[in-house]
Amino acid sequence: MKLMNKKGQIEALVPLVISLVVIGILLVVAFLIFSQVAANSTVTADTNATAAIEAVQEATDDIPGWLPIIVVVVIGALLIGLVSFLRRSAR
Repeated sequence: MKLMNKKGQIEALVPLVISLVVIGILLVVAFLIFSQVAANSTVTADTNATAAIEAVQEATDDIPGWLPIIVVVVIGALLIGLVSFLRRSAR
């Protein structure tokens, strides 16, 4: 019975890992789309479109930097949860 609870603690990470991978892939695709749009000759000819693309790229540049922080926080929460679970099961 105790083994199943420990396994359940670890398996709770699977949806989180999958969602982080999906977010990473979506960010890569979004940045590729931004670069292709910025390289488009119609966009480079229009100063408003160029400024808009640059503003969007600058706004999204910080997002990939947050992913490692999110991963560290989740791992820390998992470790705290496992320690508290092991303390309760030891009593």
